[in-house]
Order: sequence, then structure tokens, then C-alpha cells
Amino acid sequence: MHKYKVTQSAVAHLLAAVQSEQIAIPELQRPFVWDSVKVRDLIDSLYNGYPVGYLITWHSVGAALKGGQLAGHQQILIDGQQRVTALRAAVAGLPVINKRYKTVRIAIAFNPVTEKFETANPAIRKNSEWIADISEYFNSSPLTFARNYLERNPSLAPDAIEVALARLDGLKNAQVGVIELESDLDVETVSEIFIRINSKGVPLSSADFAMSKIASYGDRGRNIRKLIDYFCHLAVAPHAYSDIKENDTDFAKSPFLAAIAWLKDDSDDLYDPEYGDLIRVAGLVGFSRGKAASIVSELSGRDPETRKVDEGRIPEAFDKLEAALLQIVKKYHFENFLMIVKSAGFITAGMIGSTNVVNFAYALYLRLRSDSTMSEGERKRIVRRWFVMSLLTGRHSGSFESTWEQDIRRIDSLGAAAYLKQIEESDLSDAFWTVTLPNSLETTSTVSPFFQTFLASQVASNSRGFLSKSITVAAMHQQSGDIHHVVPKAYLCDNGFPDRGDYNQVANYALTETAINISIGARSPVEYMGLIRTQTETGKLVLGEITDAADLKKNLVENAIPPTIFTVTAGSYPEFLQQRRKLMAISMQAHYESL
Repeated sequence: MHKYKVTQSAVAHLLAAVQSEQIAIPELQRPFVWDSVKVRDLIDSLYNGYPVGYLITWHSVGAALKGGQLAGHQQILIDGQQRVTALRAAVAGLPVINKRYKTVRIAIAFNPVTEKFETANPAIRKNSEWIADISEYFNSSPLTFARNYLERNPSLAPDAIEVALARLDGLKNAQVGVIELESDLDVETVSEIFIRINSKGVPLSSADFAMSKIASYGDRGRNIRKLIDYFCHLAVAPHAYSDIKENDTDFAKSPFLAAIAWLKDDSDDLYDPEYGDLIRVAGLVGFSRGKAASIVSELSGRDPETRKVDEGRIPEAFDKLEAALLQIVKKYHFENFLMIVKSAGFITAGMIGSTNVVNFAYALYLRLRSDSTMSEGERKRIVRRWFVMSLLTGRHSGSFESTWEQDIRRIDSLGAAAYLKQIEESDLSDAFWTVTLPNSLETTSTVSPFFQTFLASQVASNSRGFLSKSITVAAMHQQSGDIHHVVPKAYLCDNGFPDRGDYNQVANYALTETAINISIGARSPVEYMGLIRTQTETGKLVLGEITDAADLKKNLVENAIPPTIFTVTAGSYPEFLQQRRKLMAISMQAHYESL
């Protein structure tokens, strides 16, 4: 079976196909990332007959064009967007969208005498020998242009200039290779072909296909794609709102900009989704599908049962996608979900190692909102517990897309609460809390979900930092605090534990104030805890501010520090680690059960 065909297309024909939307270029709606030097080099290569690589297109059945008609065989450009955009800019003279979402021109200059290309600049524009913008040549009569040029430069040899201009004119007929992928290929096959063809070996994600497919659906599709792009961009850079509003007037007139305008005042970076994340959440909310490839199939009108394309399904699929996205980007929904996550103790982005966990939890929250029989308190409880359960069990790692779809089906059939209880009974049994979790804490990774969940349990319980009288773990997370070696690194290195894998165990870590960390220095626990004990007896501050023995005991409990800390030496260090891992696991279990 032929999966694709290779053709050659003249630059002029290619640009005409783009102009008529026979070829859809989604990237035209996003910032152009090439600089003018790359554009110049592309034109120079075409002028000199050098290869510029292949464009890759994918046939799309049933995509909507301007005027409402359907294009039975529109092609979506999935590789080569920057090159085609560069040709449109340099040859056709069309503007591009820069990183500030402002429409700008990139002018490429040509010197017929030296036959060199350069980026246009003031000096070139003042020099009559240069054609400051080659698009002016291509958008005029070649004979008239040549005559005017020679009149400005009477000392130049007409024959040589005419030869150079003829070569320049030949750019329109320069051949560009196009690999056309067949329309009946699924996303996985298209992706595999893309990887094999693409000399850079860069994989093309299913989310890329979905974004391309969305943008091919006429003006509506372009605005939906912009909704996704701009939401993700504004979540990271709120100041870009004014640029988008000022420079993208078409989008500004749509209802979508108003839906995300609240982001201009948002400074929370706990969850800044990328476009792939939004597509995945939309797939779960709108289609109960975990795979981005499945969304492409839905938007293509493919019936999941018969596997046949029915163009009548396409408008309904876009309705579902738009409705899901408007739920996702709604300020009330987004901010309430973030409050749920924070109430579980996860108050900074660095505490969450898996974006997939956040994606599914947000989709779950939005789906549960449609259940009118469920109270808001129960909804929050389920989402909180699901979120932490997923982090602790690695539920959304590996082949997570299949797990997502399975979870959604079972949530729909059993109910979220009953299904969550079923997972808890199997994956969070007593053996998990007493054996599996303590063993999982035998790691040096401070970004491990187990250590971060322990910190989250401290945040949620308003625990103070190690040996701190009033400064909380939450405050240190948000401002400044040290991850301190409870048994100091220098002490361990000098006493038989020189390896990072020994002294950097997370069970040897506690969040504490910088001043306390410095005061402890390289002292052994016996020494510095002795100072603290004396401090509670005399009231004279030496290390930190705790002066009450009962408060010190409470502080150790808050930090899951074994009471044996007063006698820990290098010799008893391994036993200390085992004891603390068990206490950390106990803290996490108590935290989970309180959610």
C-alpha cells in the first residue's frame, strides 16, 4: 500500500496553493521563529539551485474553507511551516507575526551586480545598486522593473543585470519537494513516516497533528487554535495580552479573547499548561478520550466503530471541542481547581513532577462538575485524593493514555467515589504505607513524588521548619529555606559516609531556615541537639528560637524526626534513616486520609 507520494512543486505554485487554502499552514497563526538571516539563506539556496529539504503534507478530508464550502482534499502542512512562511514573506511580501504577536515585514535585498542576498537595512535602501525588497520585483512587471533599475544605475552593464534579474525571476519556478501523506492513514502511521522522512529525526507529537487539524477548520478552527495557543502563552507571560489584543484584531473580535482576558492579571505559575496539555484535557472532557490521536480522528469525522469518515460528524466534534475548551479556560474553574491542588499541600510547581497528573485531575474536576447530585465538598475531596494517589502510585506515567481512557470508563460506570475507593484498596493498602512507601523513600532525588508529597503533608498541616519556632514549611517554600542535612554532610563524609548516595538520602533532608542551617554547620546531631536541649533549659538562645522542651518535641514530630536524634552518630546513621522513612510514611498516610 502506498502511504505517500513525492512531487515537485514550483515556488509560485506552492504559494498559490497556500493562498487559496488548498494547503493549510497552521503555523501562520503562531509567531514566526526564524530570523531574517535564515530567510535570506533560504532564498540564496533556491537562487543557486541548492536543496532546501522536503515539505510534508497530510491530506485532510472534509476540512472547511472560507465561504463555508468543504475541501475534499485539502492538505495540512505538518513539516515546513517556517520555510513556506519565509517564502511568503520574502517573495510574496506578506507580513509575519513576530513574538510580540505584531504583524511585521521581513525584506530580503538582492544585488544584481554581486548576486548576493542580504537582510534589508537603511544603508542598503540608500544604495541604488541594491533591490531593497525582492518582493517588489515579484509583484511588478519584470521588464518595467529592469528598465527602472537601469535608469537608476546608468553605469552598470545592461546585459549582466538582465541575466541576474532573469535568475532572480527563476525563483518563482524553483522546485521544492513535497511529500504528500495519504488521508486514510492514522496518526500513529503518519507520525512514524514523519520520523523516518525527517532528517532531523524529530518526532511529531499527536498534539501537533491535533493543532494542525483544528486550524484547518476555517476561521472557526483558526480561532479555536489561537484560544489554545494564547491561553498557554498568557499563562506564562500575562503582559502579552495587550500585544495580542492590539495586533490580532480578528481574534480580539471573537468571544475567545474575552474568555481568557483574566490571565492578564494572573501571576500563579502552579499549573502553566502547554498546548498539548490543553488538548489532552479537552479530549478527556469533551470526548472521553485519552489519546490526542483520537481527537484528530474525531475532528476528521472518523466513526470510532466503523473507522469510516463521515463528514457530517465534523461540526459536532468541533462543537464538543469548543465547549470543552471554554470550560477549561474559564477563570472560575481554573482557579478553583488550583485551590484544590494547593489545599493538598502542593503550593509550588516544583512540588509536582508530573504534568499528566495535573491534566487528568483537572479533567476529572471538570467532569465531576456536571454531576448535579454531588456536593462541592465531595467533588473537591475526590479530586484531591485522586491527585495525591496518582503522584504516589505513578498512575499517569508510562502508557498513561490507555489508563486515562480506562479510568474515565470506570468512573462513568461505577461513579468517581466508588472507583477511587477500589483503587485505594488495591494500590494504597496497608502494605503500601508500611513497606512500599518507606522503601520508595530510599532515594537521593529531592524531586521524587514521595519526598515532595511528604513536604506537601507538612504544608497542609502547617508544620514548621526543622528547629523553627514559627517559620512554616509553606513560608519557606514560597520564600527562601534550605533543604538541610539532618545529619550534616561534612560530619558524615568525615566519619565513613563519603558517597553522595549515603549523605544525600531524602530521609536525611529537612526544610529549615538558612540561619539555623548555618548555625548547625558540620556539628553532629549529638552536639547540635545538645545545644538545643540546653537552650530549652536555660532559655538562652544559641540555635534557633525554640526554648520550650514540649515545643521542641512537637517540632520533631512535625518534621518526622525520630526521638533518637539526640543520640544519632555516624554509626547509627543507617538506623536513623530507616526510622525516619517510616515516620515520613506515617505522616503521608495521615495526610492522605485527611484529604
